[in-house]
Amino acid sequence: MIKANSVIKVVDTSEGSLQILRPISFEVKSGESIAIIGASGSGKSTLLGLLAGLDEVTEGEIFLDGEALHTMNEEQRAILRGQKVGFIFQSFMLVQSLTALENVMLPAEIAGLNNPKALAMDILENVGLKHRAHHFPNQLSGGEQQRVAIARAFITSPKILFADEPTGNLDAKNSDKIESLLFEMNKEKGTTLVLVTHDNTLAEHCDRQLTMNAGELVETTKTQAQETKEAV
Repeated sequence: MIKANSVIKVVDTSEGSLQILRPISFEVKSGESIAIIGASGSGKSTLLGLLAGLDEVTEGEIFLDGEALHTMNEEQRAILRGQKVGFIFQSFMLVQSLTALENVMLPAEIAGLNNPKALAMDILENVGLKHRAHHFPNQLSGGEQQRVAIARAFITSPKILFADEPTGNLDAKNSDKIESLLFEMNKEKGTTLVLVTHDNTLAEHCDRQLTMNAGELVETTKTQAQETKEAV
């Protein structure tokens, strides 16, 4: 589903070129859940953005469901994201002038899906927020906003879901809710899940952990979730 070959990312700064990612190679199977962990500044979010097509590689190759992401321009990557990718941001990234319902409807409308309003209401019910459908983001708690963001990410039934610190701005109670919701919907939809997290509990629920250090992939660990899955 995802294949990275010798991916490098270099950015220009006032002090010269800075290499954020050193050659990184790995694969993610269809339906697998992966946690990318590591210290702040290790390159986790940069890697996630490259895999999702939000940024372009300096060198190397990324294949997303068989599509050569590294050969595409921004417009082509945007089309591919609309067709196959969902993304959940730590800061929610909801459109403040739209209601919860309208925020969830938006990607369905862009994708040209039939009955986007009905689809959005159904998925808001799935995340327990049908009763908040007509509230604006500033009328919702942090946990509710993240649930709206999850509903928005899943409405087009993406093949791949990327999540950048999905519980990072939430308290323990809401973190638990979001964690349960992510994996329930991931299992229900059969979506491949790749997330960046500092939350060890969240990471341990994934099939594998990729550990980053100073822009390098230093370790791949099979978690309890994968061991349980293989034992069944």
